[in-house]
Amino acid sequence: MEDGKGKEDVTVEPASLLDEQTRRRTGFSGRRTPLVYILAVIIPIVLLFLNFFLAQYDKFVLSYFQADVISSLHLSSANYGILSGYATGIVYALLAIPVAFVADYTDARVWTLTWATLWWSLCVVFQGLSRNFWQILLARIGMGIGQAPVEALSVSLISDLVEPKWMFFAESILYVGVYVGEAVSAQLATAFTRTNTPWNTAMKAIGIVGLVIGALIRIFLREPPRRAALITYHDPAPAEILPTAQWSRLALARAHLRAAFGHVLRMHSFWLLTLSSGARQLSGNVFGYYMPTYLSSVYPSDPHVLSNYGIIVGVVGSVAVLSGGLISSYWAKNTASVPLLLTAIGGMISSFFVILMVLSNQVAGGNPSKGTHVLYGTMSAAYITAELWLGAFASLLVLLFPPRMKTFAYAIYISIITLIYASGPEVIGLALRDLDPLGGAYLARIKLILAIMIPLGYWVAGIGFLVCIAKVKKDLALGDTRLRPLSPGRKLAFAAFACLLGGLVIGLFVASLVFKV
Repeated sequence: MEDGKGKEDVTVEPASLLDEQTRRRTGFSGRRTPLVYILAVIIPIVLLFLNFFLAQYDKFVLSYFQADVISSLHLSSANYGILSGYATGIVYALLAIPVAFVADYTDARVWTLTWATLWWSLCVVFQGLSRNFWQILLARIGMGIGQAPVEALSVSLISDLVEPKWMFFAESILYVGVYVGEAVSAQLATAFTRTNTPWNTAMKAIGIVGLVIGALIRIFLREPPRRAALITYHDPAPAEILPTAQWSRLALARAHLRAAFGHVLRMHSFWLLTLSSGARQLSGNVFGYYMPTYLSSVYPSDPHVLSNYGIIVGVVGSVAVLSGGLISSYWAKNTASVPLLLTAIGGMISSFFVILMVLSNQVAGGNPSKGTHVLYGTMSAAYITAELWLGAFASLLVLLFPPRMKTFAYAIYISIITLIYASGPEVIGLALRDLDPLGGAYLARIKLILAIMIPLGYWVAGIGFLVCIAKVKKDLALGDTRLRPLSPGRKLAFAAFACLLGGLVIGLFVASLVFKV
C-alpha cells in the first residue's frame, strides 16, 4: 500500500500507539512457534466458531420442542409467537450496537465476549427452569442481550488474530457455524426426542455447554493488537476530540460515539454494501424459512427429503463458504474486487438453480423419483455458487473500518441487515395468513413466492455489489473519512433511510402482535 491510499493490497501498517500498548499488555511479539500459534490462534478460532454456532442454534432450538413447550408451560399460540417472533427478534438486532461500542471504547472485546457468552448461556439454563410464560420470556430476552454482540465481536477478534492475507479464510471458518447449525439442529433435536429427553433438560444441557465455552474463551483468548485497515486512519487523542477542560469519561465516550458514527455515515460504500447484503440475506432467510416445508409438501412420499436437505445445507454450504475464503485469500491483492465479485456473480448464477429447485417436480415430468434427483443436484449447485461470500465479505467490511471502532461499525451493519432480512418471512406470513397451510392454494402461492422473490433478491443484491466495487475503491482512494465534511445531501438521505426502515420495523412489529404471525 502506498501512503495507505489508492492501492487494494492488504498490508499491515506500522502499529499505532494503541497497538504498541496492546502488544506490551498481551506479550505479543509478532513471532510465534507452532505451539504458540496453536494456543494463540487456532484454539481461539475454534472456540469462537463453537460459540457462534451454539448462539445460532439456541435462537431456534425452541421451535423443535414447540408442542412440548406449549403443553408444559400452558402457553397460547399468541404466547409462543411472541417468544419466537419478529417482535423479540428486532430487540436482539438493536442490542448489538451499544455492547459493541463499549467493547471497542474500553478495548475489552475478549472480556465483553466472555461475559456475553456466560450471560446468554445462563439465560438458556433459566429457560429450562422456567415454569410460566413470563419467566421464559424474560429468559429469552436475556439470552438475546447476550447473543446480540457475539457475531460482531467474533469477526472483530478474528480479524486481529490472523495475518491479513488469511483473514478471509479464518472468517469463513467462523461462518461455517451458520451451515452446520442448520444441518445438525434437526438431528440434535431428534436425538433428544429419541432419548426421551424433556425440552427443559435439553435447554439446561445446551446452556451448560455454553458456560463451559465461555470459560474456555477467557482462558485461551487474549486481547490481540489491532491490525491496520486498508485505509490509514488517524486515531485521535482525547485533546483532539474535546477541550481538556471538558474531559470526563462520559463526555469522551459521547465524542467517540459521534466520531465513529460520523465515519460510517461518510463512507461511500458502506450503505450500498449494507443494503445489498440485506437484500441477499432476505432472500436467504425466505429460502431457509419456507423451502423445507415446501419441499416436504411437494415430495410427501420421500421420508428423507428433509434429512437430505439438511445434509446439502451443511456439507455444500460449508465447502462453499470455505472455498470463498480460500479464493479471496489467494487473490488478497485484489481485496476490494474478489469478495464482491464472488458474492454478486455467485448469487446471480445461483438464482437459476433456485428456480429449477422450486420447479424440480415439473422438470421431472411429475415423477417424484426423478424429481428428487433434480432437486438434490440443483440445490447443491445453488449452494456451491451462492454461499461463497459470508466470510470473505465480512473480512472486506472490517478491513474498511478504522481498527479502533470496527466492532461497533460491524454491529451497525449486522443490526441493519437483520432488520431488513427478518422482514421477509414476516411480510410473507401476513400475505398468507388467510390461506390454509395444508391447502393447494397455499402451496401454489409459496411456489410462486420462492421462484420469484429469492432470485429477484439475488439479482438486486448482485447489481448492488457490482456497483460497490467502484465505491469501495473510492473509499480507499479518499482515505480517512474524518477529514471530510458530512454533506447536507448525505444527511438527508440517511434521515430518509432511517425513517423508512424505522417505519417498516414499527409496522411489522405491530402486525406481528396483532396478527400473531
